[in-house]
Amino acid sequence: MKKIVAAILAAILLAFTAGCGRSAASGTGLSGQVATDGSTSMEKVVNALGEAFTSANPDVKFTYNPTGSGSGITAVSEGRCDIGLSSRALKDEETASGLTGTVLAYDGIAVIVNPQNPVPGLTLDEIKKIYTGEIVNWKDLGGNDAEIVLIGREAGSGTRDGFESVTGTEDACKYRQELTSTGDVITTVSQNPDAIGYASLAAIKDGVKALTVEGVAPTEGTVKDGTYVIQRPFLLVTKTGVKLSDAAQAFFDYATSSDAASVISAAGAVAVG
Repeated sequence: MKKIVAAILAAILLAFTAGCGRSAASGTGLSGQVATDGSTSMEKVVNALGEAFTSANPDVKFTYNPTGSGSGITAVSEGRCDIGLSSRALKDEETASGLTGTVLAYDGIAVIVNPQNPVPGLTLDEIKKIYTGEIVNWKDLGGNDAEIVLIGREAGSGTRDGFESVTGTEDACKYRQELTSTGDVITTVSQNPDAIGYASLAAIKDGVKALTVEGVAPTEGTVKDGTYVIQRPFLLVTKTGVKLSDAAQAFFDYATSSDAASVISAAGAVAVG
């Protein structure tokens, strides 16, 4: 009798462990793809978040397409990506068309010049006069006797929208060049001692100098406390009421959680909260 009971128990145990083995083999981890598209200013932040997320979820493929805020908003609206990336607030017509913007972080827009430029800072009024063509020579600002070369972003850029909104220069800027990415603006200014441009604080490199604005330097701390006035939101844009895939929802939840704050900060932006 004891042998029969032992045999039954052994059979039950074997069936249980075999079932567990099948469950583990089939895998319960997250898989799929997360496609993002939009703001070039958000590159460092989004890539850092994507890297952290896929490190924890190796079966998920994460992609980022740097096309600019306007293009990213269009891409998510047309269903060509899971999540759009915008470095400006959504317009009324965009929310009315069925899009939702969730603030991921805040970013300062740094006013940048070549490191050889001796001017340390500008006021908002001076920036406005520079970009609208009222001030055209650096000597009028304590700099060299040289024509100011105005560099900016293309129409539809979230960085341009944020800069022009704060400085009151919408549709009035006298750009010498309108470039299609944050990186292009930084590179162009770094190569021209008379140039001035603007770029995401998160993307600033050693090849350019960020000016103070109203005496305040652009830093994570001054963006967070509001003393640096040229700033804008970084948004994750989704279709209102449309369910994301499991992988995309998991990324969205991670990116907007407190767990992602240190990653966002390390990438040069200011996490919400």
